[in-house]
Amino acid sequence: MIIIDYKDTRPIYEQVVERFKTLILKGVMQPDEQMPSVRNLAMELSINPNTIQKAYAELERQDFIYTVKGRGSFVSGDGKLVETRKRECLEEILRLVREVLELGMTKMELTLEIEKLQV
Repeated sequence: MIIIDYKDTRPIYEQVVERFKTLILKGVMQPDEQMPSVRNLAMELSINPNTIQKAYAELERQDFIYTVKGRGSFVSGDGKLVETRKRECLEEILRLVREVLELGMTKMELTLEIEKLQV
């Protein structure tokens, strides 16, 4: 489920956060599904439990998970997560489109490049 890339320059906790975010946004992990325990995931990945705890704290801060005292952490049931991520991606795309247009690319050239995508 979670794979750590030790060649990646990002901290391990950020890799864990990104992987869980992807799993949640793609629907692999369902709302209210229990997250692996900090201890078990740390043992499975052979990393310090504090690293997992830091990743879970970040996921909770970003509203991807919530914690129930004494029971563990669970995937948020908020359907707004996907919509929020779509909006963030669209904003980034529009920023990049503005940049390439300012650099001289025409709308037609941009459209042709988009049409090349295998969607």
